Amino acid sequence: MEPQPTAALETVFRLESPRVIAGVARLVRDVGIAEELTQDALVAALEQWPRDGVPDNPGAWLMVTARRRAVDLIRRRETYARKLAEIGRDLPASTPAPEEPADPEDIDDDLLRLVFTACHPVLSAEARIALTLRLLGGLTVPEIARACLVPEPTVAQRIVRAKRTLARKNIDFEVPYGPDRAARLGSVLEVIYLIFNEGYAATAGDDWLRPALCEDALRLARVLSALMPKEPEVHGLTALLEFQSSRAAARTGPDGEPVLLQDQNRHRWDRLLIARGITALDHAHAGSGAPGPYVLQAAIAACHATAYSYEETDWARIATLYGLLAARAPSPVVELNRAVAVSMAEGPAPALALVDALAAEPALRDYHLLPSVRGDLLLRLDRTAEARAEFERAASLTRNAPERALLLRRAQEAAG
Repeated sequence: MEPQPTAALETVFRLESPRVIAGVARLVRDVGIAEELTQDALVAALEQWPRDGVPDNPGAWLMVTARRRAVDLIRRRETYARKLAEIGRDLPASTPAPEEPADPEDIDDDLLRLVFTACHPVLSAEARIALTLRLLGGLTVPEIARACLVPEPTVAQRIVRAKRTLARKNIDFEVPYGPDRAARLGSVLEVIYLIFNEGYAATAGDDWLRPALCEDALRLARVLSALMPKEPEVHGLTALLEFQSSRAAARTGPDGEPVLLQDQNRHRWDRLLIARGITALDHAHAGSGAPGPYVLQAAIAACHATAYSYEETDWARIATLYGLLAARAPSPVVELNRAVAVSMAEGPAPALALVDALAAEPALRDYHLLPSVRGDLLLRLDRTAEARAEFERAASLTRNAPERALLLRRAQEAAG
């Protein structure tokens, strides 16, 4: 009988698989094959770790095992003889092979190379996002479907087709330069943003937060801002993630339950991250032209980060910024967030009208935050029976266990 994965292996593989895939992809130049070889390394770990114990450096063990399989594969394929001459060498038993020298203008980060490769223009924007979330974020198909608000079979097809397209077109595993880099930047920023969001509020499972995803996304944003210091939107995204990350410690209670923004202990917010966010936002504002979507979202997050309390938040400015964001990047989710800000600045009645106008939006049909927001507004208008029904509907739509428990508790409180 095949041994069950240990808790250590599950944790390590979740954290390390994107790095291993990225490292192997640099050798085999095929992200689909790199993912398969990484899965082979996982199978080897399942066989050996329960018997021999977890290695001192489990991430390096997985990397070495996958890279050895990559070298074996290259040796078996005569068409890869040239690549074998370049990368074939003896691999040490416990540490990964040394990295190739980096060009001074390059990013010495295989994960970022993986993002740019998955965001190649030969793929549709939707395929780029799905593939990178799968390879870099380690998200499952259901998680990606929830993050992108599309059916699961659609996501699965996008991933399979994207891998085939990259292989068929022989896309180089690289960070592009010049116009090619600028052309892919929008997709890269969106992917990093979605990965962070999945870590910040997990769409499914037993955990409200997935800190490893947030950390990877924030690290990539920082690396990208160092690479492209004159791009306001890169700094805007970095600022946004710094501000959002600053609240992490206050967003869950002792048992991992979600803590709403109005109930968070702001003394637990990370002031260093807030300061980093302010600096990044200053860099973004130093650029010319109208602020882009990420700069506007960072400005909204700054309003929260710099307010001494929930009540002292500048809700009128936040509502105005959401209006600008809706004009620059129209989205029903942006409109829903604008309604929340309007409810705080002007009252629940005008906000409810905005929310009701979104009821027919196809993208929000199964979006649990729509009935959640509506329930909150109804509760503030003393329409408690309707509020309870909305919270219960929201609970039925979410696939995240702590969030479901929170919504059911709010439904009970609305019932009195």
